[in-house]
Amino acid sequence: MKSLLKVDPRLQIVKMEEVLKEPKIIRVNKFNEESLEEFEEDLNDAQNTGQPVVPIILDSFGGGAYSLLGFIAAIEQVEKPVATILTSKAMSCGAILFSFGTDGYRFMHPDATLMIHDAAAGVFGKIKDIKNDTKHLSKMNKKVYRKMSKHLGHPSNYILDLIKEHSHVDWFLSAKQAKKRNIANHLRIPHFEVEINLSVKFI
Repeated sequence: MKSLLKVDPRLQIVKMEEVLKEPKIIRVNKFNEESLEEFEEDLNDAQNTGQPVVPIILDSFGGGAYSLLGFIAAIEQVEKPVATILTSKAMSCGAILFSFGTDGYRFMHPDATLMIHDAAAGVFGKIKDIKNDTKHLSKMNKKVYRKMSKHLGHPSNYILDLIKEHSHVDWFLSAKQAKKRNIANHLRIPHFEVEINLSVKFI
């Protein structure tokens, strides 16, 4: 994602920071406690620059499901439109977070890939503990995908039904397929354009 800057040549600016804060562009690759903390800080910074949109660029193989819940909760607190931008891949947690961009602000490169699947986790311990953990993971999986479906404007079981239709294996979507399902809104990468000009009037 590019930030294009246009400055009136009559303005003598040494450092851009003297005039304005540059738009904050957030990047997400991992889903863990450390990246969640950094993400929350970046969201806060982006809301304080005066920029009209908070852009989040995703390039991820996925990560922790619990951290994902924190990412979603953080996005839901943002009062400005949140643009999710997929340049190459967004898998598992990455695909879900991409879908939580504001409607009309989900951008996907034509050659990018989404991958959606059931929640996965490594569990160990006593048989009863494993069964209990699996039951909890299944509930969380359904909760997240129902929330995702509603956010995309579909019936609550829409994504769950599609996962079932794909036999619960990794479900890969091209950009066109993602747009057809309203997961992506635009098949292009947006950019910021900042203009600083000087207006002179003779009255």
